Amino acid sequence: MNGPKIRKKMHGLAPLSTDYLQPTFHQLRIDLYQGSVTQRDARLRGFDLVTNIELIEHLTLPDLERFSSVVFGYMRPASVIVSTPNSEFNKLFPGLTGFRHSDHKFEWNRSEFRSWALKVCLDYGYEAEFTGVGEAPQEQQESVGFCSQIGVFQRLNVLPDRDEEEVFSYTLVYSVNYPTLRDNNTFIRVLVSEVLYWAEQMKNRWMEETTGGTNYVSPLSQTRQQKQAACTERLDCPGGGEGEERTVSLWINDQEESGTLNRFVVVPLAALWSFCPKIAELSGNLPNLRRLLMDQPKVKLSQDGSSLLVKCQEQEPEQIDSDEEEDEEDASAVQCSQQTEPEEDWEANI
Repeated sequence: MNGPKIRKKMHGLAPLSTDYLQPTFHQLRIDLYQGSVTQRDARLRGFDLVTNIELIEHLTLPDLERFSSVVFGYMRPASVIVSTPNSEFNKLFPGLTGFRHSDHKFEWNRSEFRSWALKVCLDYGYEAEFTGVGEAPQEQQESVGFCSQIGVFQRLNVLPDRDEEEVFSYTLVYSVNYPTLRDNNTFIRVLVSEVLYWAEQMKNRWMEETTGGTNYVSPLSQTRQQKQAACTERLDCPGGGEGEERTVSLWINDQEESGTLNRFVVVPLAALWSFCPKIAELSGNLPNLRRLLMDQPKVKLSQDGSSLLVKCQEQEPEQIDSDEEEDEEDASAVQCSQQTEPEEDWEANI
């Protein structure tokens, strides 16, 4: 593949949006190199697996010898997968004459492929199993084999590294690191996001239970003791198991900030850690969860650091009074519109 095509396609290796939303603990880095399989490059050594899919048939026989030396003799991965067309299958392609592609230098039958593979095993210390993809009709499977034949090579032993000059013949075209929870910034972002999401969910579920779904809590004049007693209810935590009934004690806390009295629902960190498996997995234990959230600007903790304060979306008392007056006026209007007309006095008109 030429350079312009590689650069056009390379961004398809980039992470998806879901990789950023739900990063894993595993680290993944993708490097895209451009080079020739007949050339050595020290950066390609030491891998567990090398795949060569429909590749070798594009090589001349001298280049195929160099390919075997580079992949099996120099790179020496633990496993190698090689696939190539099976020429015996070609008779099943209507109208096909010659090779399947104009750039193919050869197309082997099953015997020729096995002979090459077994020689590679003997020369470089591997063993091979044979399979394929693309089955022929049932009555012809045995006679023609698979459409593409595959050799799966396993290294038999690990040889000591040889003192060779490090060669770097490939060109690095594209490199990308996938998001991982091993990165502290990513880890904190995910943890804070999970904590804020589940705290909001628990607050909303609790307010539905305690206020009948109105999302309006008791007046600010109510004492803390009264509010706490009124607001301790049974709640099915959204992070709990299916059909699992849980009890969470939440309450209202009023705080004055810059001359403004704000109302918060208090969500204990113990409830978040116990009932939400992702938060428990990320933080490890409750003290660690408290430590990780302590200095996060998006998180508001209680003074003792034991609870998360989630701000209420309250309706102003003045607005409540106004709405009640409007409702009374609407009711009066409806009542007036439904009054019956006075009956005519027929006898007076006679």
